[in-house]
Amino acid sequence: MTETPGEHVGTRLLMENERVKIWEMVLDPGEASPLHRHVRDYVLCIVEGESIDADPPDKPSYRTRVKAGQFFYVQRGGAECAVNRSTVRFRELIVELKDPA
Repeated sequence: MTETPGEHVGTRLLMENERVKIWEMVLDPGEASPLHRHVRDYVLCIVEGESIDADPPDKPSYRTRVKAGQFFYVQRGGAECAVNRSTVRFRELIVELKDPA
């Protein structure tokens, strides 16, 4: 059975208004997020962690090295599970931009 990606890009929704949603993603070592689809553009702010893996359903897994204070811009599109295969907790804030592209 193939899992259908959801639209919850974080583990907890912190705030929402007409322009943005702000999510928190917290994954302890060995934890994975549910499969999710990126339907909007995002700004990611790394709070803690050393790496995070993305496991897309139709491509090989890839790892991104991170450190606290880094920001990433992610364009809409694609789906994956975020997996923390490191030995430390991973935490990021995700700003989901509601404005049209």
